[in-house]
Amino acid sequence: MKNHKQVTKAVIALAGYGTRFLPATKNQPKQMLPIIDKPIVHYVVEEAVKAGIQDVILVTQAGQHSMEDYFDSHFEMEKVLEDNGKTEYLIMIKGIPEMANFIFVRQHKNLPYGNGTPLLTVQNLIDDDEAFVYMFGDDLTRSEVPVTKQLIDIYEKYDPKAVLAVQEVPDNEVEKYGTVKYKENPSIPNEMEYILEKMPLGQNPSNMAQFGRFVFTYDVIEEANKTPTGKGNELWVADILCNMAKEGKKVIAQPIDGEWLTTGDPLHFLQTTLKFALDRDDLRDDIKAYMKELLK
Repeated sequence: MKNHKQVTKAVIALAGYGTRFLPATKNQPKQMLPIIDKPIVHYVVEEAVKAGIQDVILVTQAGQHSMEDYFDSHFEMEKVLEDNGKTEYLIMIKGIPEMANFIFVRQHKNLPYGNGTPLLTVQNLIDDDEAFVYMFGDDLTRSEVPVTKQLIDIYEKYDPKAVLAVQEVPDNEVEKYGTVKYKENPSIPNEMEYILEKMPLGQNPSNMAQFGRFVFTYDVIEEANKTPTGKGNELWVADILCNMAKEGKKVIAQPIDGEWLTTGDPLHFLQTTLKFALDRDDLRDDIKAYMKELLK
């Protein structure tokens, strides 16, 4: 095991438009849509904090000030809750801005669009000798050990240049994601040979799909700066990591112990909401009873 600097920073990519949720996302970020009683982005931050992250850098765009407000103090609401004796809610609201040290960065319009673009936006906030967590703001996970912590542990054990979380997906979904090809004679477990973005079934290297949890060294930012845009004229994380692997840099595609849940479209959003509801003791029995009634 290498003696690494502790991984304390997380960068959360939030600058998408959420077009599949229009008109709901016309004037609010998709990541502020609620999964029961907390917005999507709250769950992402919680996962990072549970993994030991202290500094959370949120990469936003114009019109997403509601996220900044959410992770800030709300003195008027706190006063109303205090005056009305609603101590439980008061503690809950006060705790949100105390979860981490929040830093908000606007993604520049002159940069290309894509899920790798936030790496260019934050490059001056990351030291060249530190690793950091990178997260997509619309991907959620369910696991005993936070998925982010699992990836940090793998990074600290094997010292790769990057670790990406992967999960097996069915044939009818491989075209939606980047899928990986593993090395046949790896120097470390789960070493990636390459990854291809959104390939049709039959051209996909495997059914192991990349999703929005990573641990990156500064090498990934350097690679992002020289990686051209790919499909749809977008800058893809998959292309960045594929180039690194082809250059001989160690990249681990780590299968997770848990479950990845996307909220990227209305159907998956509803499925994720239902799974989170069934995890809660205060909702589980009523939800099950209601679903049985609906399905009669």
